[in-house]
Amino acid sequence: MTEPSSDRAAPAPAPAADSRGALHQLRLFFIALQFFTRLPVPRWVGFQPEWLQRSTRYFPLTGWIVAWAAALVYVLAAQFWPHAVALLLSTAAGIWLTGAFHEDGFADVCDGLGGGATRERALEIMRDSRVGAYGAIGIALLLAAKMIALNAMLPFQLLAALGIAHPLSRWLATCLIWRLDYVREEGKAKPLAQHMGHGEFLLASCFGLAPIVGVICLGMMSWQRVVAGVVLAALAAAWLARRFVRRLGGYTGDCLGAVQQLSELAFYLGALATMPAFLAA
Repeated sequence: MTEPSSDRAAPAPAPAADSRGALHQLRLFFIALQFFTRLPVPRWVGFQPEWLQRSTRYFPLTGWIVAWAAALVYVLAAQFWPHAVALLLSTAAGIWLTGAFHEDGFADVCDGLGGGATRERALEIMRDSRVGAYGAIGIALLLAAKMIALNAMLPFQLLAALGIAHPLSRWLATCLIWRLDYVREEGKAKPLAQHMGHGEFLLASCFGLAPIVGVICLGMMSWQRVVAGVVLAALAAAWLARRFVRRLGGYTGDCLGAVQQLSELAFYLGALATMPAFLAA
């Protein structure tokens, strides 16, 4: 997730703070939706920086919406075009819906860690809006790997993978907010990047992990495949987190996007690796 541009969440005048009831939680969800996607929200939602920080509990829930949108586009497109074409359109829809928010963060991290010899230089490169060779190659390989992995799945397996990977990868990104320090002194993502409380993280965990139970109960994917995907996604996120701590001393908004993207891909690869056709090859 890259550092957000000022037009991503154009704040309406903030209403007076209300109680922490259902209306307040709905407001926090809409703020998360506004920040992480292109979807419009009602003007009454308003905006305050502290609300943005508290909205991180709903980050995995926005993954549900992105997954459903991508799945819907795939199902509709598959009525007219081959599997690979429908998958390409589904992927494009997901990127458009999020404004390439997380992909941009992944590319910035590739540039920063690939080209920055020092912590300061890496952070400087990551702040640069231009995409360098590391970023361009990294995002091209990432998208190609996603497409190839998903294209190898049957349609119902693909839908199950989307339904798990999008919320799960966003939950893994919230793990960084929960456990690590935000390293920039200033930044538009700083209100988002304050430490999460245990209760907030528990709620985020429910949204991030619930689709796993749903997919297994519905029989859309075997538990062995799901577990393999979850384990590989968690390992990818843990590896990146370790790299961020060693190279940067913590994380930035771009780092969250990199975790989301790489762990999403890792889930697809883990689930695919357990499929019998590939094990027998």
